[in-house]
Amino acid sequence: MRRAEEGLLMLTCALGQAVQPLTPAEYRYLSERVHRFLRIDPEQELTTEHLLSIGYRMSEAERIVALLDREDALHRYLESEDVGIMTRLDPKYPQGLRRLNHAPLVLFYKGERALFDSRCVALVGARKASEASIRFAARIGELAAKEGFTLVSGGAVGADQAAQRACLKAGGRVICFVPDALKRYQTMPNVLFCSDEGFDCEFSASRALRRNHFIHAMGEKVFVAACLKPSGGTWSGTSYNLNHNLCEVYVFDDGMAGTAALLRRNCTAVDESLHSIADLMPEQLSIFD
Repeated sequence: MRRAEEGLLMLTCALGQAVQPLTPAEYRYLSERVHRFLRIDPEQELTTEHLLSIGYRMSEAERIVALLDREDALHRYLESEDVGIMTRLDPKYPQGLRRLNHAPLVLFYKGERALFDSRCVALVGARKASEASIRFAARIGELAAKEGFTLVSGGAVGADQAAQRACLKAGGRVICFVPDALKRYQTMPNVLFCSDEGFDCEFSASRALRRNHFIHAMGEKVFVAACLKPSGGTWSGTSYNLNHNLCEVYVFDDGMAGTAALLRRNCTAVDESLHSIADLMPEQLSIFD
């Protein structure tokens, strides 16, 4: 790992310590000011004097330097679990995630890293999905496996797990963005578990919501198996996709209020009779509509 990547980790990850790392916004601000005003090598040590010279207060500069003075803690943290790490500085960082303004600065993962480079479709849906929605989710998992797509989902009970189980049973591959501690997940064949915060971070509602954006960004197409109402994680992630044109969105029409609202936003309706993912095309608006 390059020194610049180690610096990124020390600045933005707690590393199991009771410290307050930089937020993504704070890191971007620091990066912009360093590149704009400091002509130093990326591998060179950043000092308090450097930071004061580009407008930081002493307390802010000391906080940043203290975060960077944690090499021993970083190495202990990285050696404590069988977890891989990829930063945005890595050329192999997933291209889908790079499209996001708030893409994870660091990805922690367990499993087959090569799945990041595969063609993906995504599946999202409510935890309390109907039986029909569960069947549809499983159908998407089966089709993904059959057609050579990696399925991206969030591992939640309900639609997510139904799709993932069906995909793996059919010999497919799964990328799962987890909302809780990555270290709890056992390595499995054909599965890549991912987290945007350290491998020991517990569940939080903000992480659970944020990972929906990552799931949408990774997919060439996204399938919404169930959206009970126009609120919550499924709605939030899909709305973000639609607002930023991340990829095509297909919705299982289960008659729920959330589903109806998505269809009014020009998502394409699909049902259990779907026979191919690759052949799907989004609805085109006509001048006569």
